[in-house]
Order: sequence, then C-alpha cells, then structure tokens
Amino acid sequence: MFERFTEGARDIVIGAVGHADRAGAATVTEEHLLLAMFEQEGTRASFAFAALGLAGRRASVEHALRDARRRGGLSKAETEALAGLGIDVDEVVARVEESHGEGALRVAVRRKRPRWSKHRPFTPGAKATLSRSLRIALGRGDRAIGDGHLLLALTARPGVVSEVLADHGATYATVERAVFGAAEGDGGAPGKIDSGETP
Repeated sequence: MFERFTEGARDIVIGAVGHADRAGAATVTEEHLLLAMFEQEGTRASFAFAALGLAGRRASVEHALRDARRRGGLSKAETEALAGLGIDVDEVVARVEESHGEGALRVAVRRKRPRWSKHRPFTPGAKATLSRSLRIALGRGDRAIGDGHLLLALTARPGVVSEVLADHGATYATVERAVFGAAEGDGGAPGKIDSGETP
C-alpha cells in the first residue's frame, strides 16, 4: 500500500516514526501521525489546518492529547460513560498518581527494543488509519493516497485523536470540505488528487 502514497503522505508516515522515536515510544500511534501532519507545509492537510484554524492551535491539540494519555488513553466519551456508572476517572487518576507518581496511567509505555532493531511497529489503530485512508481514496476515485486522505482517516476513526480533532473544529465533514472542496450534493464537484499538490 505504501507505494500508493504521495510524497506528502510518505513524509507524514516517516515523520510519525520520528515522533515515536523522539518520545521513546515502542510503537507508532495515530497521535504520532497527527503530530507529523503539523510539521508539513504546502500540503492539503496543512491547508485544512489553516482553513479550520488548527494551524495556530497545535499547543492546544498537544495538551488535549497529553490529558488523554494521562487518563490512560480514555476518550471523553469513555470517561463520560464511566461517570454514568459512578466512576470519576479524574479522581481515579489523581489517586493513582498520588500513590504511584505523575503519569502512572500513561498509555505510551517505553519498552526496550534490541539495539540492532530500527523497526518501530505501528499500533493496530495506526494501521487501521492507514488502511482507512486507502478506502477513502478509492471511494473518492483517487489513484493515490495523499495527506488529505490520511487526515480524513484520522477524523473517521473513533478514539482520542478524532475526538481531539473534533473538539478543535476538525470533523470528517469540515476536513473534507477544506481538503476537497464542496461535497457533490452542495453543487460543487470535489477535486481528484493524483499527487501531494496543494489545492
């Protein structure tokens, strides 16, 4: 599938591996894919970030992702569901951190890799995001998978990353409009992408 990626999409995947490496993470996650997108310039994703006001809110996005890691990777929806059962996740986290130190519930646990191994596997969620980007591209009739397809895939996959993006105004619908233009039902024809060029 990687051969179908545009140069911009490949740069994001490579950048995500770099983020995981710098964070000392054992695996590459959807979060790493999102953070790598923030570093790209002149791409459809960077255009969408600018159009949706996300470009200047990276710190806020990173803070929301850190909060989710602190809660053990639980999304707000999961936290609210537990609250409905009488479980206050913030109180649980506070008590665990009081006993075991700050960040005791963080999801990204460092694992030792053999020194000779440079391979950093992708989590099932990150793999699912890459697969979904292919389905989105095929569904649109596009021949290549671009960074815009990757961003759409991140918004489409339930979980912390899509929730943080939605909280910052980047839902599937708003990203699709920003990346590909008006939806077909709105009277505009979406553009087809064969390369990583900006709109």
